[in-house]
Amino acid sequence: MQTDTAILFDKAIGICREIFEKKTFDYGTAWRILRPSSITDQIFIKAQRIRSVEETGENKVGESIESEYIGIANYCIIALIQLSLSDEKSLELDKNEVMQKFDAEVEKCKNLMLKKNHDYGEAWQDLRVSTFTDLILMKILRIKQIEDKSGKTLISEGTDANFSDMLNYAIFAIIRINKFFEA
Repeated sequence: MQTDTAILFDKAIGICREIFEKKTFDYGTAWRILRPSSITDQIFIKAQRIRSVEETGENKVGESIESEYIGIANYCIIALIQLSLSDEKSLELDKNEVMQKFDAEVEKCKNLMLKKNHDYGEAWQDLRVSTFTDLILMKILRIKQIEDKSGKTLISEGTDANFSDMLNYAIFAIIRINKFFEA
């Protein structure tokens, strides 16, 4: 099955962007108060809930798995924006500025995904959605290790690379859940 991954990515990130923009209208940039470790924990909570629903088949909260992946994608973008801003920056950012930063971080992640996707030969299309959950949980554990070492690594990529990878995994999961292949 040959698909245009870039088009599928745009379709899935469009869903995330629409929700992010509406929440920015409702809440402003209240997320600016979060420290990087708190953002990591928010992503962990969402990924752990997905795994629990996948394993038990029970969904007592009623929110869809897709909505959790959307939340993960948007929290990854929040993390990347936070990492790019200086500490002196105001907590409340202009909506247009935030959406420009959102789009810039998405573009970087998309470009990274396209390069990796080329080298891995569209392997993501054959992965189960549950694998994306596990990969996100693994990346979260890696980020926590890096954060616990005050960001110091000997050979590994930093937290930003892990947030970028998690965003791309979440987008792949959204594509698979929505069966965009048949569209």
